[in-house]
Amino acid sequence: MTDSTIEALNRKLDRLIEAVARLAPPPVPETDLGRADCFVWQADPGYLEPVRKVNRVDIGLIRGVDRVRDILVDNTERFASGYAANNVLLWGARGMGKSSLVKAVHAAVNASAKLDLPLKLIEIHREDIDTLPKLMALLKAAPYRFILFCDDLSFDHDDTSYKSLKAALEGGVEGRPANVIFYATSNRRHLLPRDMIDNERSTAINPSEAVEEKVSLSDRFGLWLGFHKCSQDEYLDMIDGYVRHHGLAIDPETLRAEALEWATTRGSRSGRVAWQYTQDLAGRLGKSLQD
Repeated sequence: MTDSTIEALNRKLDRLIEAVARLAPPPVPETDLGRADCFVWQADPGYLEPVRKVNRVDIGLIRGVDRVRDILVDNTERFASGYAANNVLLWGARGMGKSSLVKAVHAAVNASAKLDLPLKLIEIHREDIDTLPKLMALLKAAPYRFILFCDDLSFDHDDTSYKSLKAALEGGVEGRPANVIFYATSNRRHLLPRDMIDNERSTAINPSEAVEEKVSLSDRFGLWLGFHKCSQDEYLDMIDGYVRHHGLAIDPETLRAEALEWATTRGSRSGRVAWQYTQDLAGRLGKSLQD
């Protein structure tokens, strides 16, 4: 066999090895649940990515939602302590702190409750909802307790992944693992668009059963916590809390006038608008809002 023939064979072998490597899935990193208290579920290849620095605010800075805050804290504390607790749907007005409250409550419970092991928070993206059974299978044998959190959950036309969510929460053969609870935020109370439900009613053989199939998704959440648009006083209280917490020096009358003008230009009042004004104020004062 000549040198040129051997060289040609080696090139073919190299290409074959590269092709096989492309076909073979990369190894799934091992998940060390002790590395962090918060993770993001990477559905492909099925890995929990630890989050070192979580984007959240102190629970004391979340204003105007005292009642739902207390309910969520109580539910979370009971779950973290091994007692019965409900899946939670936080629904309602945009920018009123639904996702911020989930993250803040998780931190507050870990800091205050006397737990043998810390409560873990795992975020699952909306588009990965159909992998919930896979994630739950990964978690059910772990010694920790987990909040699975999906932000801005809703379903569009021809989207059948809501069935995976229903089965994973309550209706599957195995049911939800005892060490897992599901928290979701949504702008919709029933998670599905009204015209989708109306279409089911008009085309189904049994309209009432078809609509029940859609609406019953929300019934899998034992707690529905509503968030509504805040009043002017609540909006100003939010800003006052941020300004005090971050030590921003400004005359109270000037602060009030600027905050109201900011809300007017935005066309709304909410926790998000209050935070955006605070960011603008801090920037003008040459301050950073990083704790």
